[in-house]
Parts: sequence; C-alpha cells; structure tokens
Amino acid sequence: MNFEELIKANKNNVRNIIRLITKQDNEDLEQEVYIKAWKNADKYEERGTFKAWINTVAKNVSKDYLKSAKFRNDCNTTSDDLVLNTVKDTKATPEGVVSSSERQQRIISAIEELKPKLKETVMLCEIYGYTYEEAAKRLHCPLGTIKSRIYNAKQELAGKLKDLL
Repeated sequence: MNFEELIKANKNNVRNIIRLITKQDNEDLEQEVYIKAWKNADKYEERGTFKAWINTVAKNVSKDYLKSAKFRNDCNTTSDDLVLNTVKDTKATPEGVVSSSERQQRIISAIEELKPKLKETVMLCEIYGYTYEEAAKRLHCPLGTIKSRIYNAKQELAGKLKDLL
C-alpha cells in the first residue's frame, strides 16, 4: 500500500467524518487516523474497499476522542459565550422532521429523474462511495467519462434543487 496516495484519496472523507462526529476540525485526529491505519495495515482484509475501512478507523478515533478526558476537559474550560453559541436544540420538532423528510424526497426524486447513465454514476460515486476509478472499472468506461457524468449530473441536480441550496 502506498500510504501517501491513500491519504490523498481519503483525506476529505476522513476530515468530514471527524467534523461530523466531533463538530470541529481536528488535524490531530486526522493524523491519528492515518497512524492507526498504517500500524494496522496488516489487519485490513480486502473484503470491502479501503475507503470503508479507513472510514471506520476515522469513526472509531473520533468516538474515542469524545470519550477521552482531554475532550471533557476542553469542554469544561470553554467560555460561556462559546457554549451558548454552540449549544443546539436537539429536540426534533414536527415541522423539522417533515421539512427534512420532504427535502430528502425531493433529492431522491431529482436523482431518479436523471438520465440512466448519470443516475448510475451518481449512485456509485456519491451514494455508495466508490472512487471515480472504481466506478470506471465497474462501468467499463474511461475515467474521463465518469468525471464528465458526475459533473453533468451535479449541474442538472443543482438546477432542479436550487431552492434547497
């Protein structure tokens, strides 16, 4: 495994997972993910994609961080203003649930309306997490075709969903 290439290929996913779970950007956690992946590379089994495996490592590192004493200590030393600005109402209101459900249905409908080749490519790359290279191999077409289809699909979806953006 060439870890430099793997890091570049998965950097955005790892960063997004950490941000999603910890609600902050944390380069130290990113580095910890790559160190753990490197140390445990011999445990990686090729039953799934490397992307899925490193995503799991990122999730576990993020969850461990939230459980750690350092995180709890950092949380306890924040200023009152920062706490008030970052506290979110976690109660789901009926309006919020309906709005979220309607939004998801609109997105799904917009994807369903795409031309079959665009839909297939979007599903593989954006929903199932395939890399463009993996999608190209699976669909038996050049990498440039995959990139073009993703671009065109995103343009079409942006036009259909511009009121949601």
